[in-house]
Amino acid sequence: MESQSVPGASHVLRDFVLELMEREGAAVEKINPLGVEFIAPMALSQALGVPEEGRLGFGWELPQHAQRVSFESDWLQRLGTVLGQRGRRLRRVLNYAGAAPSLPERQAERALALHNAVFRLLRVTPAWTRYLLLTFRYAAVSDEKREGVVVLGFNLSNGSPLDDLLAPMLAEVGRLETETNPDAEPDDAPPFLPAGQLARLCSAGLSMRIRKRLAPFLLSLERRLERDLARVYEYYGDLRRESLSRMAKQPAEKDREQLKLVAIGQEYQAKVADLQQQYALRIEADWVQTLELVVPVQRFELVLLRRKGERRFHLDWNPMARRLEPPLCEATFTAESGRMMCDDALHLVSLAAHGPCPYCGKPYCRACHPLNCPKCHLSAQAD
Repeated sequence: MESQSVPGASHVLRDFVLELMEREGAAVEKINPLGVEFIAPMALSQALGVPEEGRLGFGWELPQHAQRVSFESDWLQRLGTVLGQRGRRLRRVLNYAGAAPSLPERQAERALALHNAVFRLLRVTPAWTRYLLLTFRYAAVSDEKREGVVVLGFNLSNGSPLDDLLAPMLAEVGRLETETNPDAEPDDAPPFLPAGQLARLCSAGLSMRIRKRLAPFLLSLERRLERDLARVYEYYGDLRRESLSRMAKQPAEKDREQLKLVAIGQEYQAKVADLQQQYALRIEADWVQTLELVVPVQRFELVLLRRKGERRFHLDWNPMARRLEPPLCEATFTAESGRMMCDDALHLVSLAAHGPCPYCGKPYCRACHPLNCPKCHLSAQAD
């Protein structure tokens, strides 16, 4: 019998492939270690590029005679061929009552983490909100290739990013699937975002999260480029030193050696350009799926206070994750904690988005000034 303690992405991928093959008419059975044995109809075997009967393996150790399936291989394209447009959009209205939060002021203090402002909690009331969970597949191509999947989630009532809440939310959606009503929707649920606003949120949040996933790969890329540049510099530096030495020892060869020095410099620049092109990084992301959830929440209505300014604001208590959601950074859509309020427009932004200008050192709000520092006009927007 198969072990029940196998966790992780390989486990999820194995179960997904098994269910998909069963829906397409295949006879499928789980086998150890982390694999499946199947008999598939001809149409399915052709679409997946597998024989009509065989084995698939999803872990580091494969069952005997099994073909490996992973996120890094071309299996996502194969599965997409079988799925077509099915499952690309899913909407659920979850009609259930989650537990009310205890100690609401303490919960708000943890979620807001204000560094230069204070808040006052006005009330906690029942409300409805709409969550949008967008799944993207990305590919980073340089001298090597990395692929993966990232989920971008936010609350449409206030833009709260859901990074740390996605796992419990998706687990709860799976558990509550039979209790959902896909048609009914409360009148006070926030509307769906216009296409332009949705595109801006995705553009702001997706690149940051993909690069965070790719951080080890990017670091390795930089190290390899620096290593190869150092080797090229050392090689052509030796050639240049040898040529200069010959010029000093044999003045009659000066003209020839000067031409050689020019050729060495040109060849060095060409090699550097080749390396920069070789290690140049191209990242592409394609939308895979949208999950829309309409959910009852407990709404924390707050007043944010900064000097003489005040601003009404709200955060939602997420009943699926049983946590108060973090506030949106109105400049970068980052999930990192800690928020500052600007004096001019009372924007709520991350610490980096209210940090000092790298040129003049003056702190400023990147939501108010997304392109340039208002003092020296030289700074790009925050990382």
